Amino acid sequence: MRKVLAVMGSPRKHKNTDILLDSVLEGIKKYNADIRKIYLKDLNINLCTGCYYCSKTGNCFINDDMNELYKEFNESDGIIIASPLYFNTVSSLTKIMIDRCQVYWSSKFILKNPSIDVNKNRIGMFIATGGAPYKEGHFDGCIPVIDFFFKAINTRYKYNLLISDTDRFPIWEREDILNEGFNLGVKFFE
Repeated sequence: MRKVLAVMGSPRKHKNTDILLDSVLEGIKKYNADIRKIYLKDLNINLCTGCYYCSKTGNCFINDDMNELYKEFNESDGIIIASPLYFNTVSSLTKIMIDRCQVYWSSKFILKNPSIDVNKNRIGMFIATGGAPYKEGHFDGCIPVIDFFFKAINTRYKYNLLISDTDRFPIWEREDILNEGFNLGVKFFE
């Protein structure tokens, strides 16, 4: 059975980003996947301190809920990161989690002993919602961050679902967008 980790990076439950993520997960249910949805706001994840402990050991010295996520990243076949657009990038909750994945980069490129299974084929999706109307470059601040994150966790970055103008037109009122999310979920493992 395939395992999917869905990471919800918004501090707001049952709002635009969360509802859009749920539409994708509904589509993924076609695969009878084991889906684990995690709300970052409910976890205790401390800031990366830049101490370089991971570049010496391949592990992070901080003992918090990130240890659970390290295990989930390693075991998952699909990883979905969902975040609202805050100041043209991912939310601070999401960025804190991403920063703590320095452990993967250090273990792979400094220690040459990856702390994640590099032979596992993982698929990645990024979901983002932005309140403002769409304009060119609206999501440009987060795409490189998410791209490097997926590379660090040995995940093929395959899908984006980037939705603008949610302040005026909330996700729950946009059947076309909910269907788009569902359909991306249906083809997630194709």
